[in-house]
Amino acid sequence: MPPDAPLAGASTARRAALLALARSEPEAKVAAARALATSRLPIGADESLTPSDWPGRPERPRLVSPRELERRSMSSVAGRAALLHALAHIEFNAIDLALDAVARFDGLPEAFYRDWLGVAGEEAFHFTLLQDRLAALGHAYGDFPAHDGLWEMALKTRGEVLARMAIVPRTLEARGLDASPPIRAKLAQAGDHESAAILDVILRDEIGHVAIGNRWFRHLAARAGVAPLALYESLAQRYGAPRPKGPFNLAARRQAGFDDDELAALTGEPNRTSAGALVGRVGGADDDAR
Repeated sequence: MPPDAPLAGASTARRAALLALARSEPEAKVAAARALATSRLPIGADESLTPSDWPGRPERPRLVSPRELERRSMSSVAGRAALLHALAHIEFNAIDLALDAVARFDGLPEAFYRDWLGVAGEEAFHFTLLQDRLAALGHAYGDFPAHDGLWEMALKTRGEVLARMAIVPRTLEARGLDASPPIRAKLAQAGDHESAAILDVILRDEIGHVAIGNRWFRHLAARAGVAPLALYESLAQRYGAPRPKGPFNLAARRQAGFDDDELAALTGEPNRTSAGALVGRVGGADDDAR
């Protein structure tokens, strides 16, 4: 199949993202996301598109409240498969989150769209790694129930790109930076080194994804003429962003662009180095616009 075959019928990358977002079959969505990551279709930044509030989803997994999800021991194959399934569901949602950011928000620099198309492609790769590992353990995506917390926040922030950048990548997805090391340790302790190695790949890439969210949040805050610290606190309160709980992967968060002031606010400890802004700088406002 030619590399651009999954994008047939789309005149711009944003229209292709809209089509990919609506695809319900995981294999079709993954193929489209990975093709878009390297496609040279024109972006179509000024087109006004209207994505559905709900992306295309397969019939399974069954979506339930987080409280209904069964806790399982990592000592069993079924327990490890359930954990990997939960991670696969997060990655499947992350594909849609990146595609939605591309399709939903218009009038932004081309680099914004290229960044999030690249993220969609990497999330699709992560989903494939987890899907293949599930198959090796005798399971498939859809075998276990899952919850829809990530997409619920996408719905809340669908009308404001600043809120989306503040709360989805740099709040919700940043929690994955904290969660990854203890999950990896449990898998390794159970002797599942193949699954642990997948967590290494995902953490490496997710640091970059959170950095992209930080960069564009800072760029948009500068464009609006608002200090990032005050803006983030206001948005987090308005949209009901969850307060992350430790332990925190401070090294990964620093790599992702969080500075000492934000880490001090996160941990509740005073910042003695006075680094400056709530969101770490991954490049100046002028650099962000590229």
